[in-house]
Amino acid sequence: MKTAKSLEMNAILDNSIELARASLTAEQRTDGHYCYELEADATIPAEYVLLEHYLDRIDDGLQAKIGVYLRRIQGDYETCQGGWPLFHGGKMDLSCSVKAYFALKALGDSPQAPHMVRARKAILAAGGAERSNVFTRFQMALFGAVPWEACPVIPIEAVLMPDWFPFTMRKVSYWSRTVMVPLMFLASRKPLARNPRNIRIDELFRTNPAEVKDWIRGPYKSAWGPVFKVLDDVLRVAEPFFPKGSRAKAEAKARDWIIERLNGEDGLGAIYPAMANATMMFDYLGDKDNFDIAWGSVRKLLVVKEDEAYCQPCLSPVWDTALAGHALAEAGEAQAVAEACDWLIPRQELNVVGDWADNTPGTRPGGWAFQYNNPHYPDVDDTAVAAMLLHRAGDPKYAEAISRAREWIIGMQSTNGAWGAFDINNDRQYLNHIPFADHGALLDPPTEDVSARCISFLAQLGYTEDRPAIERGIAYLRETQKPDGSWFGRWGTNYIYGTWSVLCALNVAGVAHNDPMMIKATAWLLAKQREDGGWGEDNESYGDAPPGEFHGHAAESLPSQTAWALLGLMAAGMTDHEAVKRGIGYLQAVQGEDGSWKEAPYNAVGFPRVFYLKYHGYPRFFPLLALSRYKQLLASNDRVVKYGF
Repeated sequence: MKTAKSLEMNAILDNSIELARASLTAEQRTDGHYCYELEADATIPAEYVLLEHYLDRIDDGLQAKIGVYLRRIQGDYETCQGGWPLFHGGKMDLSCSVKAYFALKALGDSPQAPHMVRARKAILAAGGAERSNVFTRFQMALFGAVPWEACPVIPIEAVLMPDWFPFTMRKVSYWSRTVMVPLMFLASRKPLARNPRNIRIDELFRTNPAEVKDWIRGPYKSAWGPVFKVLDDVLRVAEPFFPKGSRAKAEAKARDWIIERLNGEDGLGAIYPAMANATMMFDYLGDKDNFDIAWGSVRKLLVVKEDEAYCQPCLSPVWDTALAGHALAEAGEAQAVAEACDWLIPRQELNVVGDWADNTPGTRPGGWAFQYNNPHYPDVDDTAVAAMLLHRAGDPKYAEAISRAREWIIGMQSTNGAWGAFDINNDRQYLNHIPFADHGALLDPPTEDVSARCISFLAQLGYTEDRPAIERGIAYLRETQKPDGSWFGRWGTNYIYGTWSVLCALNVAGVAHNDPMMIKATAWLLAKQREDGGWGEDNESYGDAPPGEFHGHAAESLPSQTAWALLGLMAAGMTDHEAVKRGIGYLQAVQGEDGSWKEAPYNAVGFPRVFYLKYHGYPRFFPLLALSRYKQLLASNDRVVKYGF
């Protein structure tokens, strides 16, 4: 018999869910989809400012608004020494700070302004602009701020290399491919920015760029580093003597490759760096038609508000729509879910055989991209989440889409039993040690979180013939569990994200809740709960700290990460645990009056230790999913989570 207190608590829970459901439903667009802001650090907005100066297409009003944004996110002196961090509350990053300073100076900020003085001191104290990363040095070379010798040699002839060659475009990740091909063209021709206001950043160098002798140096990540440094030295001497015929052939192939994948208003690879590089390439070639397409795709990424503006790294409508759909389905919002599913269906790629097919010939396309359109580069993670939503919606008209997604997911399983995000078996680790790859993210190897999502999808479908693929995936997850019980999160911050993803997969795949890896994982989550009942982890957990030091700890609890932890615990059969009750209480306590949640810290990652992301939609749909699932499980007899997400 329910007590008055339990009835009151149920009423409070119902009210929280209803407010969140109404808020999320109201944000659905008229055609059924969702798309929230996707924010990175100062790098992309700064690069956009510099792109306008490179092209001499300066929009002073827009640049002024971007300046407001860049000044606002400049780090404080205590944690960032006046530079810019890679994520909210993070430490100063040299390369990000160089680009932000360069952009602010370009849009008119005086070097003597207090914020510029602070930034300059921080940059010089960190070694000066000459010690910035490869992509920053390429940016500076395009403006003549450093000689091209500052950049690693990446001969465009690489696009001609056969499969047996150690380095080809087919051996690196999709994002590396789309960024590098137009960049190699630019490096081949070495154009110079128009830079109509003649903006220079000489004051950011501790050594005159003309006198720097060691642009590429250690510490190296492995014994491969010195080997590739010698190879770079050799190529630097040899490149001027490469046959002109092969260079012309390579440039033509690169141009044709880019045009084939230009992707209209959604852009090359649908990511900013590739789109910007393509824009500069077509500008150099005088190809107005393709320039207009590329430039338009870049402009589509802008977020322009009344008082400030910034440029997003890409758009996330498929991901946002699928995630919002799961939250709404859990909350019982059938109509909104149907509209979301109907929007997703025509965006499934069924015809274009993309780059992913190089290592899985015969597999038919059937995936979804992350963005509105990106047919050559569907995303395994998006595909699994979108197809799980279609499956739980239960409409027979989605059967063919689900079947094609299943076929593609199975075809994309790597030989180690796991899944990468965009490619299969993309794990030639020696390539992460070439001088160009100082970011350490040239590849797309299989990861725990993406593998968990694929297992969840296949297990949710329940086909007996898929069991071998599922078991191989589970074996991979068993091998990759950390000693403390957590799993790494490649695409979300970080161990909370990875652990939640895996627990959901193990549960729906039928792994017993008393399995040792489930017990270790839930014990880890319970140990990381904070005093306020929530969970929080910042992106320092991707850094150099000893294992465990940052796992699950941040300056504050976050609604999205609390929801992940709760979903993981509930998937592991712990709905009635006091920790789950406290976590639900935290979500209710921090819910906004409009029914949604907000969080300032970043909650995801593009490239660990290099590029981080803040999904503005995460605190909107994950807490609703957790609250609604909690309500459904309390009302059930078996407390069993039946879905893989």
